[in-house]
Amino acid sequence: MSKDNPFDPDLVRELASLIADTDLTEIEVEKGDLRIRVARTVSAAISVPVAAPAFAAAPAAVVAPPPVVSETAPSAKSLTGHPGAVLSPMVGTAYRRPSPDAKPFVEIGSKVQAGDKVLLVEAMKTFNEITAPRAGTVTAILVEDGTPVEYGEPLLVIE
Repeated sequence: MSKDNPFDPDLVRELASLIADTDLTEIEVEKGDLRIRVARTVSAAISVPVAAPAFAAAPAAVVAPPPVVSETAPSAKSLTGHPGAVLSPMVGTAYRRPSPDAKPFVEIGSKVQAGDKVLLVEAMKTFNEITAPRAGTVTAILVEDGTPVEYGEPLLVIE
């Protein structure tokens, strides 16, 4: 931790470990101007693509309520190893749109090119652009606006 960069990754790891080892869902530490908040999602809505009828113009999506996840719906954890999963590079808050009144960067069925902006993750009051690692079609969006995300958590799937 230097004077130019007050961010302490060891402290974040220690706080994340504390959350993982306890029933806590969120912890916040403040020291001077530095404030670190680490949170985990206990349950989240999952968007899953559904086979669309032949006459439909765009694929339909089913959003499962948090406590009910169907046997066939992939969980966010199961998508961590998916080759098309876009993972969160940090702990923060995910946003699907650049501002509350703007349209989302992508929707299910959106075609993206490598480098296209697909989400934002806010960490320590800094908005970090999450870009598509490759070209393809967005087949699942696993986060909603303003939801906390963890490091390595799947955010969406591009196939």
